[in-house]
Order: sequence, then structure tokens, then C-alpha cells
Amino acid sequence: MPAQGISRPVTKRARPWRCALFCLGLLLSAALPADTNPGDCPADRIDARVRVRFVPDGDTLILADSRKVRLIGINTPEVGHDGAPNEPGAIAARDQLRRILFGQHNQLALRYDRERKDRYGRLLAHAFLADGRNLTALLLERGAGFHILVPPNDWAHRCYRNRAEAAREVGRGVWGMKAWRPIPSRELDPRTRGYRIVKGRVVRIGDSRTARWINLEGRFALRLPRKDLEHFKGLNIDALLGRKIEVQGWIYARKGELRMHLRHPDQLRLQTPVDTISLNLMPPSAEGGWLGTLGGV
Repeated sequence: MPAQGISRPVTKRARPWRCALFCLGLLLSAALPADTNPGDCPADRIDARVRVRFVPDGDTLILADSRKVRLIGINTPEVGHDGAPNEPGAIAARDQLRRILFGQHNQLALRYDRERKDRYGRLLAHAFLADGRNLTALLLERGAGFHILVPPNDWAHRCYRNRAEAAREVGRGVWGMKAWRPIPSRELDPRTRGYRIVKGRVVRIGDSRTARWINLEGRFALRLPRKDLEHFKGLNIDALLGRKIEVQGWIYARKGELRMHLRHPDQLRLQTPVDTISLNLMPPSAEGGWLGTLGGV
């Protein structure tokens, strides 16, 4: 893929291929689900207008001025680097994003959140197409990736969560792939790393100086940093003991066990019937609903 654009420049001799690629794009676009609520997750303001030069993966953009933009609210499967294999769905997510931008002449509007850059120096933003559609919401609804929330950037998180849930209900995109099915915590391979969905029964809840801890069956622990506990104020964490839950996030290893940072209730899903009295929470849906109900639009 040339570094100067999302699509390869063509010459007269390449015109038959250009036509073939264009027709293929139309066919692929026709195969995608229609946008049920194209006006959903609308921008409340626009902070910048940019041109995209290159799309390396399904949630990252490189702008014409060489800045990198990480889309807020979505995590797509990783494109392999340095000999590592692509994660299932990675190329599909990347190519879908490229097709969307090609149809918009690579132009986007950006809306920043409370934190503008991540630890890698990438610009963090919500992106919008010329017709007003929210790019993250569109990708989530098409099953290109998973909804994530990294505090303090929680603008529109309820809307994003609902879009991801809609895709999950019908098994669209990553939600229809065996590789991304929830893994029982007891069956986790000690070598497991990266973004995963894990389910299991809570067997212990404890505290340390810097965090609260939720231990699931097997050697798997959820770390809730104390700085993020304000986001869980609507949830009685102790009432999760003995319940089956599902969590999404990045797995890492430390002190002989696998761990995951839990920074917001949007990462947590109940797998057993909800007792709203003991949980001290009014759930957004019935059994199996996500717990997150705070902040956002």
C-alpha cells in the first residue's frame, strides 16, 4: 500500500483494474448492513476538519500532516506486525474503514474528548463523516470491533455501547467469529495476552492500597484502580461475589496470574439474574445486561 494515499494511483493501463476494484467496492458495500439509525451518536460540536492519508488498521488513521489518530470508543482486531499474524477480523475491519473513507474523499471532522492524546502520542478523537454519521458508531454497528471506554473519554459511550450490542445480538462481524467468543476464566492459557472477552464466576473480592480486586475462577484477576472507582459508584461491587460475569479488556500477566484492568462498568456484563437491591443499581436491561449506566450522552 503506497504511503501517500489510501488508494493506489492509477495510469491509463490500469483503468480496467480500476473499474474492477470500483465494482468490487460496490458489491462489498451492498453486502454490508444498512445503517438503522444514521443520525445516532451525533456530534455536539466539531473541533477540527482533517484529511486522512493512510489507514493502517481498523481503529487508527494517519492524517495528511502525518499525525496519528486513535478512534475513541472502539477496539478492532490487531493487524500483525514484525511477523506476528493478523488477529481474526483485522483485515476486514481495516478494509471496511478504508472503503468508508474512500467514499468520503478521505475527509473527516473530529470531536475531541477530555483527554486528547494517549501514552503513545496519538491524537484521540471521535470522527464524523460529511453526512454527520459518527464513524465509531458506524463501525461498531457493522461488527468491525468492540466497544471500549478508557476514562476520562466517556462522551457518547452509552450510544456506542448500544451500537455494539446491536451487532452482537445478530452475530455481525467479530461477534460471529469463534475466535472472539467469551473464554471461560478456568480455561485461559497462561500465555494469553491482548484484548479478550472472559467469563467466569467471582470467587473473591479484595482490596489493596492502590486497587480493588475481583478474582474469577482459575488464576484470573480484575484490577479496579482506585482512581477509577468513582465510575463504579452506582455498583455494589461486593454483591458480585458468587455471580457469573463477563468482562472485556486487555489481558496481561503478573505474579503468576493473568490480569485485566477494569476501569469502567462498560467492561462488565452480568451473566446471572440481576438483583437490583443487592447490586444497588438499576440495570439498563434485563438478565445479561451491561452494568454501565453512568456519564455520556
